[in-house]
Amino acid sequence: MQKAFQSANVSNGDEQNFVNRLRASDNYLPELALVAEAEGRLLGHIMLTRTFLTTPQGQFPLLLLGPVAVVLEHRKQGIGTALIETACQRASAAGHRAVILVGDPDFYHRFGFQPARNFGIRNTNTIPDPFVLVRELAPGALQNTSGTIAFQV
Repeated sequence: MQKAFQSANVSNGDEQNFVNRLRASDNYLPELALVAEAEGRLLGHIMLTRTFLTTPQGQFPLLLLGPVAVVLEHRKQGIGTALIETACQRASAAGHRAVILVGDPDFYHRFGFQPARNFGIRNTNTIPDPFVLVRELAPGALQNTSGTIAFQV
């Protein structure tokens, strides 16, 4: 997957190590880590892990999407879309209420992600607000919920 991350539009070169750190954490949910394969070849990967929004009422559980990767020669074939949709469907079926991510708003908008600031969610990192996106998995899940999130890198 390192190759897929290296050819991403935006990359800091550490994504594959970030995936390994997420897998080693207590927030890892193996049932929400998915791969796309064809003929024994890995084509794509996505994972959702636990994270928390700090609110005046305490910790509010969310899922962090990312990273998602598809090898360069198989992009624009629906693999990433299938991974995102399947991961969100599985998360919803498991009772998770919302997913947050850092990514391209033009890409993720079509999956129902909206700017987190629309829900009163701010990040404590230096990530510009337009790139912090959230999707409710249950209608109204984020109603009357606001707070901060610290993205661990």
